[in-house]
Amino acid sequence: MPFNVALTGLRAANADLSVTGNNIANASTTGFKQSRAEFGDIYSSSFLSTGSARAGDGVRVQSISQQFSQGAISITENGLDLAIDGEGFFVLNDSGAQTFSRAGVTRVDKDGFVVNNTGARLQGFPADEDGAVGGVLSDLVVDEAALAPKRTTSVDAVLNLDASDDILVERGTAIATNTPAVGTPVAAPAGSPAVNGYPGQALTITQADGTTQPVFIPPNSSADAISSMLSGVRNIDATAITQARLTSSGYNNASGNMGVMIDGVAFNGFADLTQLGNAINSSPTLVGVSAVLVGPAPTGGNPDTRDLVLTKDRGSDLNFAISGPNNGDSFEIAEVPADSIQNNQALPVPISPSTLQVGGNELATVGGRVQLNLSGGVTVVDNSVAYNAANPPPAAQATTDGLVSDFTGAPFVNNVFDPEEERTYNYATSSTVYDSLGNSHVLTKFFVKEPQTTNSPDNLWTMYVQVDNEDVGDPLVAGGAATRAAFSLVFNEDGSFNEVESDEVLISNWTPLGVDGAPNGAEGPVNVINGGVLPIPTPPTSSNFSIDVSEFTQFGSDFSVNDLQQNGSTTGRLVGLDVAQSGEIFARYTNGESRVLGVVALASFNDTQGLAPVGDTSWVETFKSGNPVIGAPGTAQLGGIRASALEESNVDLSEELVGLILAQRNYQANAKTIETANAITQTIINLR
Repeated sequence: MPFNVALTGLRAANADLSVTGNNIANASTTGFKQSRAEFGDIYSSSFLSTGSARAGDGVRVQSISQQFSQGAISITENGLDLAIDGEGFFVLNDSGAQTFSRAGVTRVDKDGFVVNNTGARLQGFPADEDGAVGGVLSDLVVDEAALAPKRTTSVDAVLNLDASDDILVERGTAIATNTPAVGTPVAAPAGSPAVNGYPGQALTITQADGTTQPVFIPPNSSADAISSMLSGVRNIDATAITQARLTSSGYNNASGNMGVMIDGVAFNGFADLTQLGNAINSSPTLVGVSAVLVGPAPTGGNPDTRDLVLTKDRGSDLNFAISGPNNGDSFEIAEVPADSIQNNQALPVPISPSTLQVGGNELATVGGRVQLNLSGGVTVVDNSVAYNAANPPPAAQATTDGLVSDFTGAPFVNNVFDPEEERTYNYATSSTVYDSLGNSHVLTKFFVKEPQTTNSPDNLWTMYVQVDNEDVGDPLVAGGAATRAAFSLVFNEDGSFNEVESDEVLISNWTPLGVDGAPNGAEGPVNVINGGVLPIPTPPTSSNFSIDVSEFTQFGSDFSVNDLQQNGSTTGRLVGLDVAQSGEIFARYTNGESRVLGVVALASFNDTQGLAPVGDTSWVETFKSGNPVIGAPGTAQLGGIRASALEESNVDLSEELVGLILAQRNYQANAKTIETANAITQTIINLR
């Protein structure tokens, strides 16, 4: 009898050693759960006999149970390393068999499936193309195909327009057009210095508050001097430019060595205006002067008949002279009318040309033009005619050449918006939109604060819209040219947006263009007259898009763009994966888009001790464990997901080493029992 008891003890101690050794061997195994050997004593019994003074029959292993306590979580470099922080198991498809694991070492295989080291596929709830997650459990797949472009159908902006900003009540320009006109060549009399011919002027400038300021401009003042003088006045911004045109028909280098002097710099022996223009643009000594040929370019070997226009952006005078040995040399200078300089377009017939030739006029001066931009209600009145010989201006500003009106032109009007003139709008902001081919385009919104009138609401702004600097308003007639897209924005007295009185913003006349200015082949617009409406239909069938302005405000603080979003994108290539704590797998693309591919599934059991281990740190369900309850991380009793992390083994090596000592001691003690029982038996056998 003692032999059998001791043998059961040896078996139990050996099982304990095996369990402890297995725990120690897997101390570094990801997701491993330590096991514990659990023992029970053995007693013989019969139906009618349950004696109370029986010695037992030994010990047996009742169970080897695994301890599913949380292991430590360590950080890794792999974005698809996953750790469960809390209860639950990953659900795996192992060649058709469903297994469960706490080891989250995963990767994407050649077919796009998310798999572990043994090739078992991680399961979850896939999402559709719009990111909507379904409830059907299946293998998680990462589609590595490029993300198709998505056209912009909606632009959402959150911005504030400064309620205290000025209303641009007067915007306009005044251009110098005196006689002789500033900008017309003036030849110097023999033996006299060259002057630009500006006769002088007396102006009265009146501010909106009624204050006035006289300005006296001396005769022969250069345009840049006049500009500097007027720009020093409040609410006036003056600019100046000087331009002169050398005509092709009047350029005659008969000697072959004609010298053209510009601002004292000599250019000798150039056969035509093309050569002269190249020399001017490359000259290191003629500073601030640029040259450009204008008019149609020659074709088919025809001679170049384009004129050469010289420009000084600062507005100082352009001075010309001629030198050469032959009296047949000459060149002609003509006026450049305002707004007429455009490459590849013919210019008007020269106005008041002045021809310089050897033996004739040797000097000529071209003065610049001055343009005024007025704001804040300021007015400029020419009072030159009020002064004459009988009533001269103050002595300090006296002139002798007479005073002639200079600043004339179209009357000033309210809020003349010009996208190329920043002084005609209060604010502007730009963003990117995309056409149906994924090409990017620049959407620009301009904001103009409008004056209050009896026919307009209070707190009114106008928003103008352009795409790629092109107007996108619907044509006035079918098939006509695009108009300027303008929308009224009305705000309440508390600065909030008034949706009732404001316009809905639909851009319904945008034809996407390429870099060459021609349509690029993307989907075109549908005008309102042809059925363009809000909301934009799904799927979209045109380039139409809306701008949501409902979050605009008009508070007394600086203009600010707080948020600006649009729903289009260009083509994207997969560059990375991210996993959220709630289990969503996000794909990141080169176009800045992200997309939900699915949600990792977790499973729980009523009795985790009933799970059967099948190796590779995996378990399968049994009758004892019950059926799995599968859901998304963070729901019910399921834990969350930690990405770029792994759960370590929950083995405590110190505890296991102590367990080794105890198992060894038990083994030795049971072996001693056998030794003692053997000695007793030997003693009995040796009785004589």
